[in-house]
Amino acid sequence: MKAEFRHYRLDFKRPSRTSRAVMTYKDTYFLKIWDESDPAKYGIGECAVFRGLSADDFPNYESKLRDLCRAIGEGRKVDIARWSSIKFGLETALLDFDNGCCRRPFPTPWSEGQGGILINGLVWMDTPEVMLQNAMAKAEAGFRCIKLKIGAHDFERELQMVDKLRLAYGPDKLEIRLDANGAFPDGETALERLKRLSVLDIHSLEQPVKAGHWDTMAYVCENSPIPVALDEELIGVHDPLDMFKMLKYIAPAYIILKPSLCGGFSGATEWMNAAEKLGIGWWATSALESNIGLNAIAQWTSALDVTMPQGLGTGMLYTNNVPSPLWLDGQYLRFDPARKFDLDDVC
Repeated sequence: MKAEFRHYRLDFKRPSRTSRAVMTYKDTYFLKIWDESDPAKYGIGECAVFRGLSADDFPNYESKLRDLCRAIGEGRKVDIARWSSIKFGLETALLDFDNGCCRRPFPTPWSEGQGGILINGLVWMDTPEVMLQNAMAKAEAGFRCIKLKIGAHDFERELQMVDKLRLAYGPDKLEIRLDANGAFPDGETALERLKRLSVLDIHSLEQPVKAGHWDTMAYVCENSPIPVALDEELIGVHDPLDMFKMLKYIAPAYIILKPSLCGGFSGATEWMNAAEKLGIGWWATSALESNIGLNAIAQWTSALDVTMPQGLGTGMLYTNNVPSPLWLDGQYLRFDPARKFDLDDVC
């Protein structure tokens, strides 16, 4: 078997703000594997490193990819246990190859065009006024679950934003999820803000304080009037015993599974199993992957028989995303098997 990778720069349609930076582009890597006897058939995966967030965002990232490709060609193994995004790409490419090289790493009825995956409408960071407008627009477009990122502005303005959204759409009309991305400075501040938000019937709030502060997070989870979800807390934890230990100690209501950030599909499955043993809920989320990575995550999610809204992207953030069969139908992400992936620019 042979393997090669290619760097690809995804360009945002408009600058996109996160809690860490304003992004105009995102680098990613496509991993291709094939059998020398039939090079026209190949599996492809996305090594979707997230600069500044991925635990494997190292200067020698491309060197690791070269080592992996050489190892595949030589028929030997290479340790990528701590290289989450590379693991994600390799698992996808191998599954695609094993399932006929037709971009069906997880063949399900969904990938045959049957049904849709219910997703939340993500509102990107902006001024609270613009975020409110965007949330309203998504609700009018048919989304019944909206996720808003908070913590970048004065809390009073953000509280007012959420209050206006809730006044427009009651709990029976709209589920509101919030994500603080670790922005609250300490446990007491987090609890005070969570208490004030709780009167607005909030479904959950992700990562109220920075990752790595287990005692503070456990304290917030125990006393919060709003269910707390862990997101960044999962990044960089690789051992299943450590996963279980952390979840048992912090005891969140939910965890957010991002396969490209939390150990590939195998790592995400370990997290899921640990959470279910402890009675902790979960949902799957993409992390700015191209349509190659998004397709893999969506197919994996569709195989899990989920019912609650998932945090999957729509593939419409970039000017140069890979054309694909993915399409958005209101609040449902669907797959059209009559359409094909156009991989000319990435392979």
